[in-house]
Amino acid sequence: MSPRDEDGTAVIEFIWLALLLLIPVVYILIAVFDVQRAAYGASAASRSAARAFVLAPDVPTAFQRADRAASVALGDQDVSGASVSVTCTPTPADCLTPGSSVRVVVRMTQPLPLTPQALGDQITPITVDSTHVEPYGTYREPKP
Repeated sequence: MSPRDEDGTAVIEFIWLALLLLIPVVYILIAVFDVQRAAYGASAASRSAARAFVLAPDVPTAFQRADRAASVALGDQDVSGASVSVTCTPTPADCLTPGSSVRVVVRMTQPLPLTPQALGDQITPITVDSTHVEPYGTYREPKP
């Protein structure tokens, strides 16, 4: 066996090694960016919904505006399937009164990208949630 029999094998070995290492790294990056997109969407949705609620003229309109603001913020990040819950403190009856605050929680489950349905529920999706509390303000006029 002469030394010439192995000409070019280093290039082939490098290509195979690069493929074996790069494919998992690229997949991990795609998964991280996908979860980050969902986290940013949840954060923006909770913040937007709380602000829209506080700026509404009355409580029924406030719930509608909060829901719409959350869906627009989630749509900007191309995220779907989130649940939005709005609670008023100190009591649910006093949503838009001076000294009260509004708490918005947005929760969603983000599946990992490029996972086939044949694997079923073996691969756990990642749950992302965000909470934002917006005070109504002490010196504002109460709204109906």
